[in-house]
Amino acid sequence: MHRAPHHRSKSRRGAAALAVGALAASLLGGTAATAEPNPGEPGPGSRTTLSIPSPPGGADVRVLVFHASAAPESPTVDAGIAAIEAIGRSGPDAQRFRTDATDDAAVFTEARRLGRYNAVVFLTGAGDVLDPEQEAGLEAYMEAGGGFLGVHDAARTEPYSDWFTGLVGARPAPGAAPAVQRATVEVGDRRHPATEKLPLTWKRPDRWLNWAVNPSGTVHTVARVRESTYKPGSGANGWDHPVSWCRDYDGGRSFYTGMGGTADSFAETDFRDHLRGALLWTTRLSRADCKATIDTNYTAERVTRPNQPGQNDQIGEPHGLVAAPDGRVLYIGRGGADSSRPVVTDWNDPDVGKGRGEVHVYDPRTKQVRLAGALTVFGNKGGGDELTKNEEGLLGIELDPGFLTNGWVYLHYTPHARINRDTRTAERYVSRFTLDAATGTLDMASEKVLLKWPVQIHSCCHAGGGMAWDSEENLYIATGDNNSSGFSSGYSGNNPEPDFKGVSFADARRTSGNTNNLNGKILRIHPEDDGTYTIPEGNLFTGREPDEGGGKTRGEIYVMGVRNPARIFVDKQTDVLYAGWVGPDAGEPSTTWGPAKYDTFAAITKAGNHGWPYCMGNNQPYRDRNLPDPGKPLGWYDCAHPKNESPNNDGLVNLPPVTPNTIWYSPQGGGVDYPRDANGVPSYKPAEQKLLLPWLKGGGQATMNGPVYRFDAASDSTVKWPAYWDGKWFVGDFYDGDQPRHAVLTDPRTVGKGGLPVHAESLKKIIPVGAKGIRNLMDWKFAPDGSLYVLDYGRGFFTSDSASALWRVTYQGGEPTPAAGALARKAAGQ
Repeated sequence: MHRAPHHRSKSRRGAAALAVGALAASLLGGTAATAEPNPGEPGPGSRTTLSIPSPPGGADVRVLVFHASAAPESPTVDAGIAAIEAIGRSGPDAQRFRTDATDDAAVFTEARRLGRYNAVVFLTGAGDVLDPEQEAGLEAYMEAGGGFLGVHDAARTEPYSDWFTGLVGARPAPGAAPAVQRATVEVGDRRHPATEKLPLTWKRPDRWLNWAVNPSGTVHTVARVRESTYKPGSGANGWDHPVSWCRDYDGGRSFYTGMGGTADSFAETDFRDHLRGALLWTTRLSRADCKATIDTNYTAERVTRPNQPGQNDQIGEPHGLVAAPDGRVLYIGRGGADSSRPVVTDWNDPDVGKGRGEVHVYDPRTKQVRLAGALTVFGNKGGGDELTKNEEGLLGIELDPGFLTNGWVYLHYTPHARINRDTRTAERYVSRFTLDAATGTLDMASEKVLLKWPVQIHSCCHAGGGMAWDSEENLYIATGDNNSSGFSSGYSGNNPEPDFKGVSFADARRTSGNTNNLNGKILRIHPEDDGTYTIPEGNLFTGREPDEGGGKTRGEIYVMGVRNPARIFVDKQTDVLYAGWVGPDAGEPSTTWGPAKYDTFAAITKAGNHGWPYCMGNNQPYRDRNLPDPGKPLGWYDCAHPKNESPNNDGLVNLPPVTPNTIWYSPQGGGVDYPRDANGVPSYKPAEQKLLLPWLKGGGQATMNGPVYRFDAASDSTVKWPAYWDGKWFVGDFYDGDQPRHAVLTDPRTVGKGGLPVHAESLKKIIPVGAKGIRNLMDWKFAPDGSLYVLDYGRGFFTSDSASALWRVTYQGGEPTPAAGALARKAAGQ
């Protein structure tokens, strides 16, 4: 029956409130309250009494399918009813239910009838199908703890009701009904019963709705449709296009899917599994977390204060952090001086570049910061061009696996005492110190130097620095190539000519691309208790290769061909290594020299060569340079058979094949790719580019690889991030504009082989951006209590300022719903 449109008003909410009053009165044994429609609004009667049990339904689980429509009934209705009936009759006994169907909206004012149903499914068509009293009844039902499942056109129902908009979560963008198209659905929630059995990428035909207002962040999205796989038309939502979501709403549980726009959908096994899982949650047969990605459930709090004038009592120049098993957070300052102190850049001065690399400790129990120790480091040379500034200093920190017992802290740094001002070279150290448990300070005399190697310090940039442990207690050490790309116009960084006293500073083939050099690498060693180390099996080289005469490899190398891996992480459940590195400076691709600057993330499952300075991204090659004129191009590098033919190379000429990377982005966008010729060389023409990862964009960019979250079910922490995030990889950028701050999912079948992430979601409102948020993300790690600590570098460079800070991001959304004691059947596996 078609009804005239009616606008929601405050008095309509009042009707719902009175309906809930009736419920409360019933539960307390008093007289039921009444819900009265607003005078003047259409309604079948002047008074109705609702006394809905709380929660509705019970162990005799029933589902009501409501299919009224203001237009002729859709052919999807019969298919939908049949599918839901079949779902209810199949599966384990504990998950079965009975199904009733009706198009009579009067059910929502019949309390005894409505109260029998654990969940209500709306297979409705577009239009206004409930009068104010009936909508008040639906509100009362939800507030009593009912469940709601909306399918496809349910989002067009009750178009004048703000409350119903909140119930379904979003409204379709205006426009004609979409045509049926085949598209790919990205299934991001691997735990909700509606999606846990679905493929990561689910290809299916449907009518794909666009949303007038994107609901991400106000609902919990369990699946998105990938717009690049179909034609979304006007009103497209972009890379973040939710298609199924849920939320706890007005005391009940609401699930909506934009799928189910065709009758054939309901015959699909996967779509029926999707509906089954949604019904398990809405009927209270199963618990699920529908709060995990709602922005307001997270709180970001700055936990350190600004430094006192002239002091670094709270924080140094932020550069890295690590969380101890007891909850303390240790974080380092690279070595930039307080802005009030002079910076020495004159190489004739013995104090050139001298700085303090500081280690601070934050204790969340006392909320106090202690300066635990400081090293005298090289690197405090301030700003300027790449032949003035320097990024050496205190670069990385890790704690021994037995830290609570032995107090061992590993620091990766460049000691000022070891610089050679004449040759402008230095040594990089990885040393072990002991944190004195009684005083809370580092015992500087306890230093054990595990590993050291030479670096050139004539030019900047990109020193690397991150460290991480795997499950076998192997220590990974990320080192940068510390070369300038300014002498190759920001492209490959393969100019062999510039040098200082015989040491090249613009040829990354001397460093990253050199099998006999520890710079531009991720090393893997096994520290021993006596302060030495051994080399574990499975590294890229043994150090004893007889190739090309022998003596041309270093056994410590696990990954070569990286530029500036400042942040690395090893997931100890899988021992997959996650790394990110900054690219060179070219803002545009070149048909002569190759790709624009690509900042890179890689999920690394085995030792390998990741390309720099020969290839980047998904094996997009750079071009070799001629001598004596490096401004003239030679041939393109062969990513499958790279050769290091630099005059600065003292390692192997024949290198391991390049492993393509997982994520790359440039100012043009994410996952930039081009058509390739018969030799596999991309065109590098912007007009021909394709963006494989449309959720990414760069500009001024600097990757800051993050952790993989692991949920601890045994923890009683009230602030831990929920299980939804388990296994997701956090990738971010130093900058907070269009650059990444996302959690991504990889496919176990393709991870480590160049497979792209299958799903991504923005973290920019959870880890807030902007002037009052975490604008310059420098490092981020989860603590044992499941909270996330984040370092904000501050607003200047090579120093700390009032915005330099340690932050903590906690979750307050609570447990999955419904409560365990409110399940309809206690034997449902919960």
